[in-house]
Amino acid sequence: MMAGFGHTTRKHPRSRGRMGARSGPDRATLGIIGLICAIAGFFVLGFVLGPVAVVCGWLAMGRRWTGTQSVPALVAVVLGAIDTLLAIVWLASSAGSAAGGMF
Repeated sequence: MMAGFGHTTRKHPRSRGRMGARSGPDRATLGIIGLICAIAGFFVLGFVLGPVAVVCGWLAMGRRWTGTQSVPALVAVVLGAIDTLLAIVWLASSAGSAAGGMF
């Protein structure tokens, strides 16, 4: 093949094979998963589902605060943070009352 003078061997230099596979979850799916985890975290396992919601929402937002974000991703980050804080307060209060009741 002739590879000079405007003739290239690659017709599309940014083809899918060169840029890597797109097999991971997309941002909309991560936002919805984060939102579901945040809402479920208010009822069960808030100390686990809260951080999961924050991480999923942050990844769905593209790991930055600027620009356009999807609403489920932003809600997942906010509710996940609230959920995590409430779980920490609940754990601290239950540990404090157990320790205070013994003495």
